[in-house]
Amino acid sequence: MINWEDALLGFLAHLKLEKSLSENSVSAYKRDLEKLKNWSLNQGIQFPTRIDKKQLQDFSAFIADTGVKPTTQSRILSGVRAFFRYLALEDFIEQSPADFLVFPKTGRKLPSVLTPDEIDAMIATFDRTTLEGERNVAMFETLYSCGLRVSELVNLGLTQIHRNEGYVQVIGKGNKERLVPISERALKHIFLYVDYFRTTLEIDPKHRNTVFVSAKGKGLSRQMIFFLLRKAAMEAGVKKVISPHTFRHSFATHLVEAGADLRAVQEMLGHESITTTEIYTHLDRSYLAKTLEQFHPRSK
Repeated sequence: MINWEDALLGFLAHLKLEKSLSENSVSAYKRDLEKLKNWSLNQGIQFPTRIDKKQLQDFSAFIADTGVKPTTQSRILSGVRAFFRYLALEDFIEQSPADFLVFPKTGRKLPSVLTPDEIDAMIATFDRTTLEGERNVAMFETLYSCGLRVSELVNLGLTQIHRNEGYVQVIGKGNKERLVPISERALKHIFLYVDYFRTTLEIDPKHRNTVFVSAKGKGLSRQMIFFLLRKAAMEAGVKKVISPHTFRHSFATHLVEAGADLRAVQEMLGHESITTTEIYTHLDRSYLAKTLEQFHPRSK
């Protein structure tokens, strides 16, 4: 009979090696499943194979009682379900007791979106006469031009940029590759930085192919991108709560609002399901009111 430690180690290895999930995703699963493990041990359940449906329902109620958001509850329960399906797959149990877990209703939260003017104002805060300034302009032009995730941005390699074709080769979640068009404006700033500023740095051998590097020639962290973005927002007077993902939301929303095909947006974002992309079909009320005023005959 497999114990908690071995079961969790096996599951996390399965996620990393067979599902090709990133270190961040695997760590998130680990944190959530530690909650199940600790709760179970407190209940006297020494082995994960001994848990039944009723006990998992009790665990679900326990998580809800901690006051976390429904989205967080759903994420934790999704990890629990994946864990027990793994145990069934490996024949540690005959059937997963988590298959009938009821997930809380989370609704669909609309993402925060920046206007093109707000994005321009934030990018304008960087001093382009400096190495860091031109790098930051290139980074955020690329983020907005391509709708990249922050992890895709910091890991972007020089060999992934196809300048003549106007595409970047992106390695996304699960090591899945996609080709995303990139604007001339973003390309111009990338190669201003690469050809004139980056050449002055002593690049760490591990990061010779990394496009965006620190003053020490090493790759940038996700946390640094967050810091730079929020500093730019503050200096530009943008009051919204934003993150690098806000640029991705803005990229998709602006495309959809301009009439872009949803399937094309799905492909550029690297979404497996079209339902994930459909969130960007939202239009704010002011946009709808303006459309009504402009086109409805009774509004004239």
